[in-house]
Amino acid sequence: MNRIIGVLAAFVALLACVSSPAAAQEKNITVFAAASVKNALDELDTAYTKKTGVNVTASYAASSALAKQIEQGAPADVFISADSDWMDYAAAKNSINGRSRVNLLGNSMVLIAPTDSKIDHVNIGAGFDLAKLAGDGRIATGDVKAVPVGKYAKAALEKLGSWQAAERKFAMAENVRAALTLVARGEAALGIVYATDARVEPGVKVVGTFPADSHPSIIYPAAATTTAKPGTSAYLAFLRSTAAKNIFEKYGFKFLVSPST
Repeated sequence: MNRIIGVLAAFVALLACVSSPAAAQEKNITVFAAASVKNALDELDTAYTKKTGVNVTASYAASSALAKQIEQGAPADVFISADSDWMDYAAAKNSINGRSRVNLLGNSMVLIAPTDSKIDHVNIGAGFDLAKLAGDGRIATGDVKAVPVGKYAKAALEKLGSWQAAERKFAMAENVRAALTLVARGEAALGIVYATDARVEPGVKVVGTFPADSHPSIIYPAAATTTAKPGTSAYLAFLRSTAAKNIFEKYGFKFLVSPST
């Protein structure tokens, strides 16, 4: 009898060893998200873990870098991009589940300077002379060829007739938070970032806001990847919830969907 009990105990232990990695995996969600959502998403993920017991690991970088990492097989369950172009890229590479895609957030773009800068309020409009405003200093933003904020910035400056003169003064950063840091440290005289970034960095001040019609609408799509774990749908539902809306709006984002609950 004792031998039978021992065999059964060993069998149960073996099952536990086999099933525990899968069970642990189901309790984790990995999110690849645009650098600009870090503060809001960190708070949101903490709230989600408290509510569900599911741990969320977030990796932040430029949307361009994240889209390519997912394409190359990085183990992400969710992708949140700072523009539609890189989400479209991920869709074209079959990296995301198109049916799960939603335009989640909106933002605006601002001109910033270090808090101790003599530059104050600037009217940004047609003929805006950004090059003259920067003087001998540099202008920080994301890489205009790939990083969403840089692409938005270049589009706006081209429309306003300011790009050609200012182009040589730009310091291209790997993502918007890196550009924000350059300005906060005084390593750049000016920067072009999202309004939400300026809001969380005490080392900078907003000196101007780009007209919404000077650049494509700033939209953050979110989607599950094609390799997402089953529990990912519940996380995406939480992103669309009233609780998420309150958190995102606290950080200055526009919530573009009708909250689910």
